[in-house]
Amino acid sequence: MTGLDALRPRLPSPVQELSDPRFTRHGVRLLLKRDDLIHPEIVGNKWRKLAPNLTAAVGRTVVTFGGAYSNHLRATAAAGRLLGLPTVGVVRGQELADRPLNPSLTRCAADGMRLHFVDRSTYRAKTDPATLARVLRAADAEDAYVVPEGGSNTLAVRGCRALGEELSGLADVVAIACGTGGTLAGLAAGLSPDQRALGVPVLKGGFLAADVESLQIRAFGARRGHWALDDRFHFGGYARTTPELETFAEDFEGRHGVPVERLYVAKLLYGLVALAEEGAYARGTTVAAVVTGRPFP
Repeated sequence: MTGLDALRPRLPSPVQELSDPRFTRHGVRLLLKRDDLIHPEIVGNKWRKLAPNLTAAVGRTVVTFGGAYSNHLRATAAAGRLLGLPTVGVVRGQELADRPLNPSLTRCAADGMRLHFVDRSTYRAKTDPATLARVLRAADAEDAYVVPEGGSNTLAVRGCRALGEELSGLADVVAIACGTGGTLAGLAAGLSPDQRALGVPVLKGGFLAADVESLQIRAFGARRGHWALDDRFHFGGYARTTPELETFAEDFEGRHGVPVERLYVAKLLYGLVALAEEGAYARGTTVAAVVTGRPFP
């Protein structure tokens, strides 16, 4: 085997049914789509989004973007090490350059990723062609293959369509936590016409619907599938949690023996429990929650 196949991804990822009284008492069946088990280091939707981009990047340095705790940076760094591709991570926050690396960035560096810190105003303008060119020059990576923040581009969205196809016919509603919206865009396109996709954004702002639609138009030429967003469960925004969410995640782990990643998966599962309690799902509904990651050790 060569390339990505040599990394032996577990595809399709397994589906696990849980018995949870918070769902069963409402006549709702809960499945977990265990994308966290696709690969031990390139986890979940990161595999689905990175795989087509890494194939396109063969022979070139890969540059991508993220914050100090970015799952996407960690996955890209691990993929680079495993595939022998040089990687550069452009990190939001110039002030971080003078501080000790946190555990997440330490892992990136250990995997061979070269970290390039930029100030926050530059980071916000990173999609502007002139700004991007300036950042690549400063990072000594002008000829690099660029993967956007979160990995969400046309190739990634098309790659995530397989997630929906794997769940076709297995659930009425498929729910996923969203950062940049690329996985939801592909997932919804791969589902059957009688299935619905629900995105639970982990950032504040209410801006994601336009981004998801734009990603679908670029990838497929039009809006695809039946999807919606519920913006109520971000718990203050990206990388933020609360004692209530921590208690919920610990309880879910204790009930089901499933590790719950806090920044995405915990918010998704909390939201689904809340929706079930609100009576959002008719009796007999099957809901599948996509587990996109696992706790960082």
